[in-house]
Amino acid sequence: MVYTRKDVSTLTADERRRFVKAMLEVKRRGEYDEFVRMHIDHYVSDGEGGLRTAHMAPSFLAWHRRFLLELEKALRRVDPSVTVPYWDWTRDRTATAAPWTADLLGGNGRASDRQVTTGPFAYATGNWTLKENVTDGEFLTRDLGRSANPIELPTAAELEWALKDPVYDTAPWDSTVTEGFRNKLEGWGTGRGSAAWRNHNRVHRWVGGEMLGGASVNDPVFWLHHAFIDLVWTRWQARHRVHRYLPAEPPGEASRQYRRVVARKEKLPPWNVTPDQLEDVSGIYRYA
Repeated sequence: MVYTRKDVSTLTADERRRFVKAMLEVKRRGEYDEFVRMHIDHYVSDGEGGLRTAHMAPSFLAWHRRFLLELEKALRRVDPSVTVPYWDWTRDRTATAAPWTADLLGGNGRASDRQVTTGPFAYATGNWTLKENVTDGEFLTRDLGRSANPIELPTAAELEWALKDPVYDTAPWDSTVTEGFRNKLEGWGTGRGSAAWRNHNRVHRWVGGEMLGGASVNDPVFWLHHAFIDLVWTRWQARHRVHRYLPAEPPGEASRQYRRVVARKEKLPPWNVTPDQLEDVSGIYRYA
């Protein structure tokens, strides 16, 4: 049966409680840390060799769509009523709005070390010790709005700039492309400050702390952020119906991207699924 992902700001008190409880149980079972490790392992940049799947590549959206589905399956094994809510950062733009409430994700990190001390994911609760990380830190950290060098969350106009591009992605299929929906949404830009981090990427920068690197999954807001990114992809698909995931065919041997990006009908590691198979999720879930 098709289930619904809701705007986090519209969740009832019971829905918030169930979501948090399921997240903590997935963490207690050790499954959550496997998701963190998977993201770290697949966070491959342009400067590295080999296949890129999760970031700086056309499969950014497809990879995270499947990643979200896997987390959602784990949550629904705990509580079948739970789905991943989305955080619309074009509307809920302050450090005190949802999802930064005591009954959901907790708030900002304290000034001294950016440790999150409020909400169910605070280190002091004993329920959210970081075990897979790119540093040796054990507690969740945030720096909402980046206190030392403030930035703003992306606006609806900036998101529209990405949405109106009818082409999914373009060569050279990496972080340097300036046209195409995928990188305008993923957000690898040029220059300094806000211009260097657009849409998806700037949200990671705005949250700060654990959200800054490959271990960003350690902050539960990762999933709410990516649920919204996934919703944006569905909006792009509805607006540009004749346009699809690109590249349709793998880059040839003469290309710098030969065997470095996933074409539409190629398998998307670490799963036995193709971007082609992930384009239509209408039979699995919808967005409210």
